[in-house]
Amino acid sequence: MTLDNKKQIITVDLHNMVKEQAKRYLEQFLNSISINVKEVHIIHGYHSGTTLQNMIQKCLKHPRIKQKIKSFNQGVTILYLK
Repeated sequence: MTLDNKKQIITVDLHNMVKEQAKRYLEQFLNSISINVKEVHIIHGYHSGTTLQNMIQKCLKHPRIKQKIKSFNQGVTILYLK
């Protein structure tokens, strides 16, 4: 996980996690991050399949999530937060 304080962006890498582990991690992560964070870049990869990508883009729900954007990089999804 990396944090860019100037832009209030956090990057999270989910490589080597399975679907349920990643979902649980992201839910706990979103519950715990500062209200000042407005953008989260989630690196989920795609070369080993799209399970994590699909879970994030279709199944992940959280009250902080304002919008989900597919990045130009197929292995990244961007969450804009409230």
